Amino acid sequence: MANVKEAAQFPQKSMNSGGGGGGVCMMSNTWRDEQHPSFINFVSAFLTANSFRLNFVPITPDFIFNCGGSSVAFIFMTSLDSSTVSQFFGRVQKLKLQFANLYVVITLPTKEQNDLFVRSYFKFGMELGKPTFVLVKDLEMGFEKITKIAHSRGVCKREDATTKLKAERKQTVQTPGIFQKVITAIPGIDNHDANALNQAIGSIDGIAKASKEHIMENTDLSADKAQVLSRFFRDPKFYLSPKIN
Repeated sequence: MANVKEAAQFPQKSMNSGGGGGGVCMMSNTWRDEQHPSFINFVSAFLTANSFRLNFVPITPDFIFNCGGSSVAFIFMTSLDSSTVSQFFGRVQKLKLQFANLYVVITLPTKEQNDLFVRSYFKFGMELGKPTFVLVKDLEMGFEKITKIAHSRGVCKREDATTKLKAERKQTVQTPGIFQKVITAIPGIDNHDANALNQAIGSIDGIAKASKEHIMENTDLSADKAQVLSRFFRDPKFYLSPKIN
């Protein structure tokens, strides 16, 4: 791997809020051995710069962070392709039953990988927000997200703010930006359509359950687009077939 970015520190104010930063990061031996040494060096330097202690251990997630009394598990998928996607989502399904606080961070630098992820997300029956997926463009950004999530959970634990965190997490899942990104990934659906669906139906789960007739009655979408939405969430042959834009 070339051009691994220099390790950065969190803003001092953020790290000091709620009693300071730091904690313990446990990295899976298996995950470590699958990565390029230069990226492991980046991870180690980043953790040191932000007062985290790194331990290599035989664990089933890729990372477990203990910070401020909070324990958070992470799956960090650094390279998704058609040969690994089934095993990856099977692992997600298994670990979400074992860890109450599980996040899945995945690097999707290309449109092809993003399209593969969207199709597979529905194919393997993922439930929105359970667990939370964090999509990033590169490895360094992915690990920075992991560390910031772990730190934030620790701060909330120290401040006895877990109820507030759950509310924020639910809100994040349904923010217009995320809603828009998921819905416009469906062939033929544009930003205007996504806005109309958001205002009329309000959630991805609601759209998945809505009939063609219900969509047409409550939005200005055409019959063809309403049919596309209805088929996308119900017909695997449709959402897994190749699309030519």
